[in-house]
Amino acid sequence: MFDLSALGIGYGSLLMLGSMILLLLTGMQLAFVTALVALVFAIGWFGFGALPLITSRLYGFVGSYVFLAVPMFVLMAALLDRSGIARDLFDAMKVFGCRLRGGVAVQTLLVAIVLASMSGVIGGETVLLGILALPQMLRLGYNRKLAIGTTCAGGALGTMLPPSIVLIIYGLTASVSIGDLFKAAFLPALILAFFYMAYVLIICRLNPEYAPLPSEEELAAEQDVNYFKALLFPLLTVMTVLGSIYSGIASVTEASALGVVGIMISAAIRGELTLDMLKDSAKATMSTCGMIIWIGIGATALVGVYNLMGGIDFVEETILTLSGGSVMGTVLIMMLVLLVLGMFLDWVGVALLTMPIFVPIISSLGLNPIWFGVVFCLNMQVSFLSPPFGPAAFYLKSVAPKDISLGEIFSSLLPFIGLQITVLALVIFFPELALWWQ
Repeated sequence: MFDLSALGIGYGSLLMLGSMILLLLTGMQLAFVTALVALVFAIGWFGFGALPLITSRLYGFVGSYVFLAVPMFVLMAALLDRSGIARDLFDAMKVFGCRLRGGVAVQTLLVAIVLASMSGVIGGETVLLGILALPQMLRLGYNRKLAIGTTCAGGALGTMLPPSIVLIIYGLTASVSIGDLFKAAFLPALILAFFYMAYVLIICRLNPEYAPLPSEEELAAEQDVNYFKALLFPLLTVMTVLGSIYSGIASVTEASALGVVGIMISAAIRGELTLDMLKDSAKATMSTCGMIIWIGIGATALVGVYNLMGGIDFVEETILTLSGGSVMGTVLIMMLVLLVLGMFLDWVGVALLTMPIFVPIISSLGLNPIWFGVVFCLNMQVSFLSPPFGPAAFYLKSVAPKDISLGEIFSSLLPFIGLQITVLALVIFFPELALWWQ
């Protein structure tokens, strides 16, 4: 067999990267690409004796206790998607939204914050807002791009707001406290949401035709809402999940289970908990978690092999050379790498492939990995909305009116991407925004 180690780590890294790109271009799934490349390089570089080392890393990944929080929060999102809780929450805020120019767009962002605090999964949240909020804004005569951009950007807030699945996966790969990550991400997430709202209100003030106010007849039609029923269950769920984590009553894993119980009780009281609903939610959860686990297995194997090859030292030396030894230059190069990867790969793959390499470099530079986790999530926020493969745009397209094209969605997101980059820059240059709680 050909000895790949004779290539050296430099050419070996290029061959590994080229192999991954070539296999991805064939249409092969990322999980199987990474696993195949890891297997070939493990045998070609070290021989068959390296295979037990790979399996031991895989066991460490899938056997993590905190990983149990992932299916629980995904199940919460699935149950929320199939109940009427989100719909009633949106209806309860119409009275406020309809009385303010741009208010329905702001209302959409407020509902997005509550939904994100209940589930932490952007796919379901974006689809829910696309079904509930987008038709409402278009019916009221809102500017199309403003309505589309607000809905899509609001749905992606689940990336940042605890209990974000992105933060959980980062915590697993970086071996840092997920509870601390939740605390660190809370303020930057609220700042980002505030920037969105400020942008909406300012642009509607400057361009009143972007958000016409409804007639008195339409306002009267919105009065028949049971506010107690609509607001009680979402707020109780948020208080149960986040309150138990921040107060120290429950761990992240335990809080995720409490959230599932809370949503199920809420749905049962509302008369919406059925066997079919549970079956559909379980199937959706298994599909999403299966994807995450398979990508995790492949990425963990690949990173493990690359580490054994000396890849971390090579990447660190390369990045430090390109940055001229500058700490900030090193961070910015990492951000550029994450941004480019995020345009083409799923966030799970980006996290599991890069964080085991980047986090040790960050720690060696004396930077806080908790802060870097927030920076990473903000970077993924940008990638969720960025062309050509921004997943939030595709989620919205799946439920948007047929006359709304992907091109229109991406062009509508440009102002919000600019706001994301602004908040990302603020957190990079002012780390205390993420470390305020320490």
